[in-house]
Amino acid sequence: MQTIFSGIQPSGTLTLGNYLGALKHFTKLQDDHDCYFCIVDEHAITVPQDRLKLRNNIRSLAALYLASGIDPDKSTLFIQSEVPAHTQLGWILQSISYMGELERMTQFKDKSKGKEAVSSGLLTYPSLMAADILLYNTDIVPVGDDQKQHLELTRDLAHRFNNRYNDIFTIPEVSIPKVGARIMSLQDPLKKMSKSDSNEKGFISMLDEPNKIEKKIKSAVTDSDGVVKYDKENKAGVSNLLTIHSICSGESIQELEAKYEGKGYGEFKQGTADAVIEVLKPIQDKYNALINSDELDQILDNGAEKASITANRTVVKAKKAIGLGRVKKKK
Repeated sequence: MQTIFSGIQPSGTLTLGNYLGALKHFTKLQDDHDCYFCIVDEHAITVPQDRLKLRNNIRSLAALYLASGIDPDKSTLFIQSEVPAHTQLGWILQSISYMGELERMTQFKDKSKGKEAVSSGLLTYPSLMAADILLYNTDIVPVGDDQKQHLELTRDLAHRFNNRYNDIFTIPEVSIPKVGARIMSLQDPLKKMSKSDSNEKGFISMLDEPNKIEKKIKSAVTDSDGVVKYDKENKAGVSNLLTIHSICSGESIQELEAKYEGKGYGEFKQGTADAVIEVLKPIQDKYNALINSDELDQILDNGAEKASITANRTVVKAKKAIGLGRVKKKK
């Protein structure tokens, strides 16, 4: 059975894009893979955080994972900072990372642009991300295409360590979903839907109420010709809504084009909103039942304990290979 690892930062409520591009696929993967789903809270502190809000976001993200269909009997769900092996291996991998390759990371360039003071963690966190993945002998990492560069660095670091010291790490493969891997902003369909968007109309939160979802989709950017047709280059806004509608309703894009032929954008947007609301409603109901429950704490405690067994074993091997610590003499 192959091992899958995925981590999401608790930097705000997840969007519809996070669900359609990642969480929705995870529920299927856990049936025939050994899955580790991690709330990577230590990555979140590379930028300033309000401590109380961060703690709430961590708990909320855990509840959303479970509400979306992650089964703790099939998968391991845990919080990164509750498994110290992540930072231990992160430091080891940081020590074999090169400044040049870290400075070339697109996300570092984007997040540091125009800032006088930039956290060193923002530069080096790809090494910690590599540790997250490599700790669990991961075979496959399902990510959005914006994370592909970080995964290539992870593979490079694993190869470098294995060649320089000992063959410790499994070299992970990147898996990018072909459909819905990149849900775009409702207000700017040329950029990815993001929970950090300053314009709240650009994204749908997984916890948005139905009337809010409807308003956001009805105000989504389209064009002036009124034709519901998938054309990513010339009709980016309509194409994005078609992708969302298709994944949420299960209807193909071709079926939707035929369904809304000659009907204009009003009816099309209402249908898209209805499909989104229908998908998110049961998730929101389960989330509300979990968020303040003892059950959630028990699941996270069990997940951290289970993850630590595998992670600690890997760290011990890595430390031994690199020469850290003592070798005790046998009596």
